[in-house]
Amino acid sequence: MAKHTNRLAEETSPYLLQHAHNPVDWYPWGNEALDRAKKEDKPLLVSIGYAACHWCHVMEKESFENEETASMMNAHFINVKIDREERPDLDHIYMDAVQAMTGSGGWPLNIFLTPDGRPFYGGTYFPPKAIYNRPSWHDVLTGVANAWTEKRDDIDAQATNLTGHIVQSNSFGQQAVEGDINMDALFSKEIADTMFNNIMGTADKEEGGFGSAPKFPQTFTIGYLLRYYHKTGNEQALAQACLSLDKMIRGGLYDHLGGGFARYSTDREWLVPHFEKMLYDNALLVSVLCDAWQLTQQPLYKQAVEETLAFVERELHSPEKGFYSALDADSEGVEGKFYVWSKPEIEAILQQDAAVFCAFYDVTEGGNWEHTNILNIRKPLKQFAADNNIPEARLQELLQQGREKLLQHRAGRIRPQLDDKILLGWNALMNTAYSKAYSVFGNPQYAEVAEENMKFIMNRFTRDGLEFFHTYKKEIARYPAFLDDYAYLIQALIHLQEITGKAAYLYKAKALTQQVIDQFSEEGTGYFFYTHQGQQDVIVRKKEVYDGAIPSGNAIMAFNLQYLGVVFDMSGWKERAIEMCAGLHQAVHRYPGSFGVWASMILSIAGGIAEIAIIGKDVELVRRELLQHFIPFRVLQSAPQANNDLPLLAGKTPTPDTQIYLCKNYQCSAPVVKVSDLIRLLKNV
Repeated sequence: MAKHTNRLAEETSPYLLQHAHNPVDWYPWGNEALDRAKKEDKPLLVSIGYAACHWCHVMEKESFENEETASMMNAHFINVKIDREERPDLDHIYMDAVQAMTGSGGWPLNIFLTPDGRPFYGGTYFPPKAIYNRPSWHDVLTGVANAWTEKRDDIDAQATNLTGHIVQSNSFGQQAVEGDINMDALFSKEIADTMFNNIMGTADKEEGGFGSAPKFPQTFTIGYLLRYYHKTGNEQALAQACLSLDKMIRGGLYDHLGGGFARYSTDREWLVPHFEKMLYDNALLVSVLCDAWQLTQQPLYKQAVEETLAFVERELHSPEKGFYSALDADSEGVEGKFYVWSKPEIEAILQQDAAVFCAFYDVTEGGNWEHTNILNIRKPLKQFAADNNIPEARLQELLQQGREKLLQHRAGRIRPQLDDKILLGWNALMNTAYSKAYSVFGNPQYAEVAEENMKFIMNRFTRDGLEFFHTYKKEIARYPAFLDDYAYLIQALIHLQEITGKAAYLYKAKALTQQVIDQFSEEGTGYFFYTHQGQQDVIVRKKEVYDGAIPSGNAIMAFNLQYLGVVFDMSGWKERAIEMCAGLHQAVHRYPGSFGVWASMILSIAGGIAEIAIIGKDVELVRRELLQHFIPFRVLQSAPQANNDLPLLAGKTPTPDTQIYLCKNYQCSAPVVKVSDLIRLLKNV
C-alpha cells in the first residue's frame, strides 16, 4: 500500500516529522483541526510526546503505523499530534487532566477532547492488546467512540469537571498575602532547618539522590543542600549533596566515554539510565557541579563538567551557535544500543589493557544489564588503584586512553537520532551553565560560547528585542515564548553580566523583566501565568509553580526580580519577589523536594543578599578571582570606573588599586583591595 503522508510533513519538529508517514490522518495543533472537529462534531484525539521518548516510539510502531488502527482513528476522531517541547503550555493543561483522571502521568500522553478543546478521557501508553492492567488501544478507541454517540451528557459533564479542576489546580499551595509580611517568621533559620530536615527525610543515604527508583537528578534539591551547608556549616547537608553527585557520575547515568548525563535512572543505584540525553538536564547538572566544586575542589566534579560541556559542543552545538534539544534513547530501534558493550568487544579494541579497564568499569562476560554492559564505576579511582597496586597516575592514563579508543570505535556505530530543534528556555539554561563554568574554572572558551550563544538568541528568536519566540529551526522561529523562556533568558543575561562586566546585559534583562510583568502577570497575586495575555488557543492560562525537571518560571522570576531590584534600586520588584515566596511558603517548607529553587530563594531572603561592587583598572583580574569563590546569595557588579546609572557603581571614585565594596541596602563598608579580605568580611556578615 502507498505510504500515506499526513499534514505533519511541513512541520519542523523532529517528533512530528517522525509521524508524517503514519496512516493516521494527523493534524498539528491549530485552527484547521479544531474547526474540522466542530464542523463534523467529532472528538479530538490528541497525542503528545517528544522525539527522544522511548514509549512514544513503541506506541507508534504498535498502533499508529497499523493500517487497521489508523482507519479506526480516522473514522471516529480528528487526530492531533503535539510535540510537548514545542507546546509545553498544552502539555501542562492536558497532563493535569490525565493525572486527575488516572493518578499518574507520562508520555506518550493520549487524551480525548470535545471540539472546543476540553478534556474528558485519557491516559498514557496504551498497548495493542490488553496487558499489565492496561486496556488495549483498540478498546479505548471503541469505548470513547461509543460514549461520544450514546453518552454525550456524561462526556460534557466530565469535560466541565476536569476543566474546573485544571483551573483550581492553578492555585495549589498559594496563599494570598495580605498586610505586612512577617519576615522573621517566614524567612528564619528555623524554616531553613525545617526544609533541610524534610529533604533529608527522603534522602537515600547509601546510594545518593532522593526517593526510590526511578531516580531523577534533582539538582535543585542538591543546590539547596550546598547553600544550606554554606550558611550553617552542617556537614550532613554537604555529605548528602556530594554522595548524590558522586553516585550519578560513577553510575550508568553518566556517559563515561562521551560525557553528559542521561535523563534519569530506572534503578536505585543509578546503573541503568533511560538513555536519552536532554540539553536541560546537562545544563542544570553542570551548574550544580560548579557549585559543588567551589565548595570541595573535588577533581571528579571538574572532570564531569569538562567532559559534559565537551559533549554538548560536539553533539548538541549548531553551526549558528545554538544548542539542540536532545539525543534519542534508542538507536536501530533498541534502547541504549549505542552506549553498551560486550566484554569481547572491549578486549578486541583494548587488548592488553582490557582487563584493568573492564575491572574498573564493571564489565563482565555475562553483562550487568540485559546480557550487555553499561560502563559504571564501582570503586573510586584512588581505592581501585590501591587495591590493585597500580600507581594512580598510571591508572588514570590507562583509563583515559581506553576511553578515547572506545569513543572512537563508538563513533562508527549507528547514532541515536538528534532532536535538532532549538528551544529558547533550554538554550538560556545552558548559557547560564557556561557562564558558571567560566566563573569557576576560568576557561575563556566557556565565556566565548556563552556570548556567541546569546548573540544567536538575540538575532534569531526575536524581531523587536522584546517579544521572543519559543522554538527555532531552519531559520524559522515559532510560537510565542512562554514564561520560563523569558525567566531563564533574563537569568542568563544576569550571569553573563557577572562574568563580563558588561552593563548592557543588565539593561536588556531589565527591559525583558518589564515585558514579563506587562504580559504575564496575574492580577493581585504577584505570580505569573505560563502563557502571555494575547495567546488564544489554550482553554486555561496555567500557572506553574513546581520545580520539576526544569525550574518553575515563577521561581526564576522571583530570583530575577530580587537581583534586578537590587541592581536598579526598584523596591517594588524586590517586594514582589518576597511576596511570591511568602505566598508559597507552606508548600515549600513541607515539600522542598518539589520546590527546590523556591527553597533556595527563601534561604537567600533569610540570610540577606550581599551587594558586591568592584571598581578600578584591574577589574577583570579581581572579578576572575572573586568568581572562583562560592558566594551564593549576592549581586555582583564590576566596572573600570563608576557608573551613576547603577546605584551600586555610582559615586565610587577609582583609586590606583582596584577596590572591592561589600554593601547592604547600598550602604557600603570601607573598600578592600584583596578578594581574601572580602571573603573574610562576608563570613562576618
